[in-house]
Amino acid sequence: MRAIRRFTVRTALPESIAALGELASNLHWSWDISAQGLFASIDERLWLDVGKDPLLMLSEVSSARFEELSVNSEFVDRVGAEASKLHAYLNGDRWYQDGDPQWPSSIAYFSPEFGITQALPQYSGGLGILAGDHLKAASDLGVPIIGVGLFYGSGYFRQSLSAEGWQQETYPVLDPDGLPLSVLREDDGLPVQIVLEFPEGDLVSLVRVAQVGRVPLLLLDSDVDYNTTAMRGVTDKLYGGNTDHRLRQEMLLGIGGVRAIRAFCRLSGHVAPQVFHTNEGHAGFLGVERIRELVEKEELSFDAALEAVRAGTVFTTHTPVPDGIDRFDRDLIAAVFDNGQSIPGVDPEQILALGAETFPDGDPELFNMAVMGLRIASRANGVSELHGRVSREMFAGLWPHFDPDDIPITSITNGVHGATWLAARAAELIRSHGGASILDAATGWEQLADISDEELWAAKRELRQDLVLEARRRLRESWHARGVSDIELNWIDNVLDPDVLTIGFARRVPSYKRLTLMLRDRDRLAALLTDPERPVQIVVAGKAHPDDDGGKKLVQDLVEFADEVGIRDHMVFLPDYDIGMAQLLYPGCDVWLNNPLRPLEACGTSGMKAALNGALNVSIRDGWWDEWFDGNNGWAIPTADGVLDPDRRDDLESAALYDLLEQSVTARFYEVGANGVPIRWVEMVRHTLATLGPKVLASRMVRDYVVKLYGPAAVSSRAAAIEDFALARELAQWKAAVRAAWPMVSVDHVDAHGLGDEPQRGGQFAVSAEVTLGELLPQDVHVQLIYGRVDAEDRILGSDSEDLDAQRPMGDGRWVFGGQVPLDRTGPFGYTVRVVPAHRGLTTPAELGLVATPQSVARTD
Repeated sequence: MRAIRRFTVRTALPESIAALGELASNLHWSWDISAQGLFASIDERLWLDVGKDPLLMLSEVSSARFEELSVNSEFVDRVGAEASKLHAYLNGDRWYQDGDPQWPSSIAYFSPEFGITQALPQYSGGLGILAGDHLKAASDLGVPIIGVGLFYGSGYFRQSLSAEGWQQETYPVLDPDGLPLSVLREDDGLPVQIVLEFPEGDLVSLVRVAQVGRVPLLLLDSDVDYNTTAMRGVTDKLYGGNTDHRLRQEMLLGIGGVRAIRAFCRLSGHVAPQVFHTNEGHAGFLGVERIRELVEKEELSFDAALEAVRAGTVFTTHTPVPDGIDRFDRDLIAAVFDNGQSIPGVDPEQILALGAETFPDGDPELFNMAVMGLRIASRANGVSELHGRVSREMFAGLWPHFDPDDIPITSITNGVHGATWLAARAAELIRSHGGASILDAATGWEQLADISDEELWAAKRELRQDLVLEARRRLRESWHARGVSDIELNWIDNVLDPDVLTIGFARRVPSYKRLTLMLRDRDRLAALLTDPERPVQIVVAGKAHPDDDGGKKLVQDLVEFADEVGIRDHMVFLPDYDIGMAQLLYPGCDVWLNNPLRPLEACGTSGMKAALNGALNVSIRDGWWDEWFDGNNGWAIPTADGVLDPDRRDDLESAALYDLLEQSVTARFYEVGANGVPIRWVEMVRHTLATLGPKVLASRMVRDYVVKLYGPAAVSSRAAAIEDFALARELAQWKAAVRAAWPMVSVDHVDAHGLGDEPQRGGQFAVSAEVTLGELLPQDVHVQLIYGRVDAEDRILGSDSEDLDAQRPMGDGRWVFGGQVPLDRTGPFGYTVRVVPAHRGLTTPAELGLVATPQSVARTD
């Protein structure tokens, strides 16, 4: 018989070791090696059997064992020491507390998924892992973040293979009572209920709280008795269901998430956030909820509330292709805000306008979540320098007539949480040479140049051995699941070799990541794998989306090749890629392979994790590798940019990959000195650690967010709110007036004086511009002189700008502006004039997307 309800009974610990419960409940253990060692010492075999999950382990240990440990003075002292260390970590001042007093007192960070630990499987891939690393680094730095997400009852999915190598998915039901979560409760002990109104009925959610070091993570869970069957299933699976289901998830995340934060701050005493950060567009409705709050509580107009919300909102896009953006039928959104989530006194058309695709080639029948994210945020960024450029081009339609470099989307390159992704052996080596605080302070990495060849090579060999043993174990499990008996699997004992060059490749499996590019010439790959002098071995992992049969076919093609006799000893596919697998895979590889279609990889942080563990990247110059490849930290795979035939491009780039592996990578790895160490290879590894180490850290990334985005957003948010939101009200009215008057704005004529026949560097010349402002005044605009070197088509390159001064009125709304231009460079030189809106409340002159440029030829004398 099946139980009608399942729940977990937690262990009652003896008083002397009761702090084990606290240590297990705070996810700080997931990146604290000594805390993990404490739990492992209880029962090392059980620690591995429960997947290194402390809370689960405590429920499996016998009472007799706990009684034995409770009188073991050495163990009791260890528990006390770990608890004291955790308390000091949670309560002491850290980097943020010594920072700028203008920084926000609290920040809300929204993401549809969070990859903290495999013990809390609420992630699918890079976006979630990045979000988890963001929270961990914020905790280490003392940044006062509150995380907000959803609790998915089945997580993403577990992957296995059929006998034919086809991906199969299962969705094990998670018991939240057995996870490191608590329920947010009112003062009377009843659970907090977050309620959203939909046309078809209410959606009620509980708030489950995970403690990630110093950072609370709020996860909304709709699987509660108050809901209908349909509403209970809203948080069933990550990225599951149809369009209606996805919309409900995203509204619960955004709208429900803001309400969860309000309840959490009210009950915990936590300071209310001044800055809201949405990690990708899924949580964009948080802006609508915050507008509703201001309309109802502060009696602001919709436009004034929007300005107040924008001031303190940050939006990060991770998507390099339009197809990766969530877009909903406009009528579906309208139905929700007409009847359910309506805001009193607000026309739903105003909400619909936030996500409208009003740009060329946009679809007026769709509501675009990324577009809403950009319109609601005063500050936006991509996740690498190249992705920032791609994003500015992709969303250029929102800022027509502006050059791509002027579009207000900056970039902060992603990072990875060192303490999570460094293997214990690698962490020991790095800390012994760079200092105990190297992962937080990002200093001391240059001292890694002192690691001896022998010490570094021995560490990498040990990590490679760990990977080989784990790969064999997982491979055996996979074959069992495919229906093969042990008697047929003796060959697995010889799979992989700890002394062979090991290449890793692990990704989600959309087509643009090109899982099977390595199979383009199978004979050439087989020759690489089985070379008697310089063999190569490859470990591959990755999940295709359950609805992506094309991705599943790629997995099957690779598995079929890896299954072949003669190949299977040298190449393996490991199913069910997760954090636990990744933590062995990255350190155990010598080379990390990444071959996406450029420029479709937003960042690609897996290569950062591998580099942090002493692997060399072999990658297409996409994402982070485009900006940080220096010629000595790995190899760049040449790209066939401009080749439009995808098959031809794959042929060219796969051939370039084979050439690199055959002629450069394997030669360098197997070129050993008298001490048996490949000296030049180890030099590259040491250089990688010393130079890439501080760059790839999530602590660097979070510092960048604080200084470049969170701090300025907090200043803007406070300014917008003072004196009963006076600036927000003023800015909304001013924007409406400027938009109405802008059709009359023009640059009528431009004159230059003082150039002479042979202008020379160091001189200057004067520029005057006749400008029609219509109903606007000079203080409403910047009349900007844009100048710099020009190319053969007279495009200004690397331009500078100067504001021209209003010199005199000409009547009928026309003005003369003027100023000086320094000739500070030689070569072809050019200039132009433009008019953009100006107001103290604007974050950027491009904010309104309005610009006027000359319609006549400039005159010089």
